[in-house]
Amino acid sequence: MTHLERAVAAERVERFAPRRVDVPGAWPASVVLTVAEKDGRQGIWLCKRPPTMRRHAAQFALPGGRLDPGEDHITAGLRELDEELGVQLPPSSVLGTLDDYPTRSGFVITPIVCWAEDYQEPTPNPAEVAQLFFVTFAELAVQPRFLTIPQSERPVIQLPIVEALVHAPTAAVIYQFAEVVLRDRHTRVDEFEQPVFAWK
Repeated sequence: MTHLERAVAAERVERFAPRRVDVPGAWPASVVLTVAEKDGRQGIWLCKRPPTMRRHAAQFALPGGRLDPGEDHITAGLRELDEELGVQLPPSSVLGTLDDYPTRSGFVITPIVCWAEDYQEPTPNPAEVAQLFFVTFAELAVQPRFLTIPQSERPVIQLPIVEALVHAPTAAVIYQFAEVVLRDRHTRVDEFEQPVFAWK
C-alpha cells in the first residue's frame, strides 16, 4: 500500500462510529495500536506475553491492560504503552478509538489508535513482553482465517502474521484497524469468536 498520512488516518478514524459496550461485571481495559514508521515502513507493535504471566500467558497481545481507578481509556492505554514498551506518547497522538470488544475472560477492551510522529525504539518490559514484533502494513494485508468450534456458533478469527496465527481478541482488533484505518472500510468485528484457550 502507499504511505499513510496522519491526516488521512485521522479522518478515517473520525468518520468511524465506534460501538461502546456495557457488560455488567466486566473490567474495562484499553489496548493501543500505534502507527509508527521504522526504516521507511509503517506498522504497529504486537507483543507476545511471557509464559509465566498469571492471565493470558504466552498469548499475542497489543500493549494495554486494565484501567486503574480514576483513569479513562486513553490515559490507561498511554500508561500501559509506556510501562510495557517504554514508548511515551502524548494525548495529542491519539486519533480516536475503535469498537469495544468484550472478551470471554471478563474484559471490555477499548482499542486506542495512536500516531507516533517520531520513531521511538521500544524497550520492552520482560515481565510483560516476551517478544515484540513490528508488524508492517504490508503484513496486515493478509486475509483472515475463520474456524468453527463446537463451543460457539460464531466463527473464530485468526490472522496469519508474525509467522504464527494470532487469535481474537487481538486478531479481531487488528483486523478492524486494518479495515478502518488502512482500507477505509467500516467493518464490525463483534461477531468474531475467541479460541477456547483464551476464555480464561
